[in-house]
Amino acid sequence: MSTEKTLSIIKPDATARNITGKINYMIEKSGLNIIAQKRIKLSKEVASRFYEVHKERPFFEDLVSFMVSGPVVVQVLQGENAVALYRRVMGATNPDDAEKGTIRKECALSIEANSVHGSDSVDNAKKEISFFFSETELYEG
Repeated sequence: MSTEKTLSIIKPDATARNITGKINYMIEKSGLNIIAQKRIKLSKEVASRFYEVHKERPFFEDLVSFMVSGPVVVQVLQGENAVALYRRVMGATNPDDAEKGTIRKECALSIEANSVHGSDSVDNAKKEISFFFSETELYEG
């Protein structure tokens, strides 16, 4: 096993419902540590750059519009096999398919408003973390 970092974004649907604390509890209960966190409002330009990998997909514009619709909480999570562990904690993209006890099963409203984003690989986690955080913002305790 190896200690890794991964990016988490608590999406506008969750911040609007004031359930950031509930999601943080679920994250920390899984054994992951939140080593950096900030609440921000994404601009259309920033959201478009972050989700650029989906630019040719039919849902891209809707995704960007949704992500700029309200504040988000960007976080760096750290722990043993953090990327895979957080993917399990989040649950399936579609909350109807997510397992009981996962963030998306317990908190999501729909496939789009699914409350959280998480990196899908160690390489993407590094890129995504550096998109939002400088090295000096990361506390490794």
